[in-house]
Amino acid sequence: MFRFATTALVEICIILTVLPVFAAEIERTPAPEGAKVYFIEPVDGARVAQTFTVKFGLENMGVAPAGTDLPATGHHHLLIDQELPPFDQPMGGDIKHFGGGQTQTEVTLAPGTHKLRLILGDMKHVPHDPPVYSEEITVTVE
Repeated sequence: MFRFATTALVEICIILTVLPVFAAEIERTPAPEGAKVYFIEPVDGARVAQTFTVKFGLENMGVAPAGTDLPATGHHHLLIDQELPPFDQPMGGDIKHFGGGQTQTEVTLAPGTHKLRLILGDMKHVPHDPPVYSEEITVTVE
């Protein structure tokens, strides 16, 4: 009985110690009014080769490498055939990060239809508040 009570007490202490860490919300960087990210190319409905160029556009904000703490800036992330990520945490490794401040990239995809979307991340890869993301576009890879 004593062993069970001790084990239960230890588990409760661990939970009470760790719970605030999970409950803490990551502070999000504010996005200026009118901030917009979009595709310069390809355009929605484009037919593209297996390897094609994607150019990123941005209005009312600047591009800065990840880790750079400047107001009204961020860096691009490209979602390919993915849903939007949670807005209250850093974007994961399954999303293409352009933390060097890149504004275009070459993408190679299998033939077929693919959905693309851009989302801007702050210096910590967390979406801004409000999040700045593009309309989803569809491309057909030939």
